[in-house]
Amino acid sequence: MSGWVLSDARIATMAGGYGLIEGGSVVIEGERIAWVGAGSVPPEYDGWERVSAGGRLVTPGLIDCHTHIVFGGHRAREFELRLEGASYEQIAREGGGIVSTVAATREASDAALIEGALTRLDALISEGVTTVEVKSGYGLDHETELRMLRTARALAARRAVEVCTSFLGAHAVPAGGEADAYIDEVCIPALRAAKAEGLVDAVDGFCEGIAFDTKQIARVFDVAHELDLPVKLHAEQLSNMGGAQLAARYGALSADHVEYATEDDAAALAESGTVAVLLPGAFYTIRETQAPPIEAFRAHGVPMALATDCNPGSSPLASLLLTLNMGCTLFRLTPEEALLGVTAHAARALGLSDRGRIAPGLRADLAIWDVETPAELAYRIGFNPLHARIFGGKR
Repeated sequence: MSGWVLSDARIATMAGGYGLIEGGSVVIEGERIAWVGAGSVPPEYDGWERVSAGGRLVTPGLIDCHTHIVFGGHRAREFELRLEGASYEQIAREGGGIVSTVAATREASDAALIEGALTRLDALISEGVTTVEVKSGYGLDHETELRMLRTARALAARRAVEVCTSFLGAHAVPAGGEADAYIDEVCIPALRAAKAEGLVDAVDGFCEGIAFDTKQIARVFDVAHELDLPVKLHAEQLSNMGGAQLAARYGALSADHVEYATEDDAAALAESGTVAVLLPGAFYTIRETQAPPIEAFRAHGVPMALATDCNPGSSPLASLLLTLNMGCTLFRLTPEEALLGVTAHAARALGLSDRGRIAPGLRADLAIWDVETPAELAYRIGFNPLHARIFGGKR
């Protein structure tokens, strides 16, 4: 099999940091990287097509490891209510929040769900995203949860992007429902059906006072393990409910939000190898003041990923580049930590070992940028310097 060579590049391999290679080349064979390095390309690749990057920066394709881009309707009125003084929790308890999006999602046709999701997905792709995670959780009934996952699967057939799906049936209690009954009668049966239909890659939950407690989430996670599905968790976003510790006990791929996580939580996540996924868009939108314990994560060696959390209520954000800037300005990540958060660490948060870095054997998912240094990707605001995107070796 022949391939092609991307040459004259400044390559951020994201191996142990930026891992910069000046004057480098990437040899691409099929969907994979065959060789990467500086200087002359090995002679076995002589005669392969050469494409110059023109000295531009090349990074792994970006990965948005936490999104809710499949949904119906919008929640602009709730944005107004928060500005008028209502809290996120107050709005949720009064019938707004997730429950309001559930009603709009149930009413939306399959075509409308796909069309809306593609609009948001295209915004991410335009910024160099090559892998995106998509959650269910706005159905809260058997059929709509499955429809959301089918919609997510359908997106990959319409765009050059890989979509990973997470079953988030334990997202909220339906209006008029009771948490334990919902878990037993709707969430777990829908999870089993999603697995049988091949619709789910991981299982998520929302552990919070306005959603489910640790015992209820544990019942869902037990079924996930029975079905041989990895788990992840919305944990410690609005309070500390013990979600991070629960995630660690179940060896979760990630614990997401984690604003109210503690030093002990950081130690537990480090021991379990669980990634802390930071979501500054939600922090910004709901005007949270409690920031994640970044220093504790650093001290314990917890890998930190960044994601948009794109959703209609708490994070109507469809820009991973802006997320990089927010991670630095709001959470004081370094630009290097931020870029790792949407490449190598984001891949780990999805359990994907074949991407997120530029190395032989990994997927040839790359982004080429009109910038001089990697820090520029986090530094600029409202500016997209993407020159080209390569997905599975294809330009």
